[in-house]
Amino acid sequence: MKERKMKSLIFVAPGKIELIEKPIPKPGPTDALVRITTTTICGTDVHILKGEYPVRPGLTIGHEPVGVIEELGSAVTGYQIGQRVIAGAINPCGQCGSCLEGIQAQCGGKPMGGWRFGNTIDGAQAEFLLVPNAMANLALVPDHLTDEEVLMCPDIMSTGFSGAESGKIKIGDSVAVFAQGPIGLCATAGAKLSGASLIITIDSHENRLKMSRQVGADVTINYREKDPVPTIMELTQGRGVDVAIEALGTEQTFQSCMRVLKPGGTLSSLGVYAKDIQIPLSAFYAGLGDQTLITTLCPGGKERMRRLMNIISSKRLDLKPLVTHRFKLDQILEAYDVFSNQRDGVLKVAIAP
Repeated sequence: MKERKMKSLIFVAPGKIELIEKPIPKPGPTDALVRITTTTICGTDVHILKGEYPVRPGLTIGHEPVGVIEELGSAVTGYQIGQRVIAGAINPCGQCGSCLEGIQAQCGGKPMGGWRFGNTIDGAQAEFLLVPNAMANLALVPDHLTDEEVLMCPDIMSTGFSGAESGKIKIGDSVAVFAQGPIGLCATAGAKLSGASLIITIDSHENRLKMSRQVGADVTINYREKDPVPTIMELTQGRGVDVAIEALGTEQTFQSCMRVLKPGGTLSSLGVYAKDIQIPLSAFYAGLGDQTLITTLCPGGKERMRRLMNIISSKRLDLKPLVTHRFKLDQILEAYDVFSNQRDGVLKVAIAP
């Protein structure tokens, strides 16, 4: 029998990706094969393209799948071929010590061990995706939700919300979110849903600041027009914010978070950093400020996905406007150019095989 092939975007070398044909994978007993109907490009994929995050040559990248079950492994129960599903960017096994402790992103006790798609196994920028540990990871998409309505759930929404959750935002808190890309926008929305009474967002793109106000920001700051640090300190009467969320992954935004954080506050870091960062001593109070610095990798698993889709279903948050551009899989190199260079007001792209 002739081997079935699929189109797949692979990492070749730093600065080089290619759309090629690969064999369609066969699911093992606990796996599922999903036919991709919509996926997208993440900022982390751009880090991979630039060689700032290492993956092996020939790996299919992408970790945000929406699709339809094509095949099921022999041990998979509770699902049917043809059902619409999503799977989180993080694929916990659900059985190891880390998973049972509730730290699914570090599955297997390895750093970032739960991040498999486009990192250690073939990812979602292809016509088909093999989902491991399917019963822990496949979440059924309600019929009334479209692909684009749930497209942010696998990574962007889960990551952004986790910035607010890890920051332990309380009702009445003041929050600063540095960078209003897709993850920062979802962090802003998460802060609003968590009960923050003052949400300050910082970016240089007016379209992103406008979207930021739509999802929950009270005050927006264009850092090209004014310095956010003294502005935020003035807005908080010199107190500093209760929670600062870093959503870009640069030393400048990290240090700005430290400088606007009150003593006893929490810095919730979501950015992917490409090099060492330094903590400003004065803002760290020589290490005696009772501050919390916490990092979070996108929570995954089917229950997390179900809860995020509940937010979408309840109409408490509409993330469809984040999809600003649409491409076919054959156009994915063009999509990378638009997204990675932030052309034409892009926020997120939808890729449809």
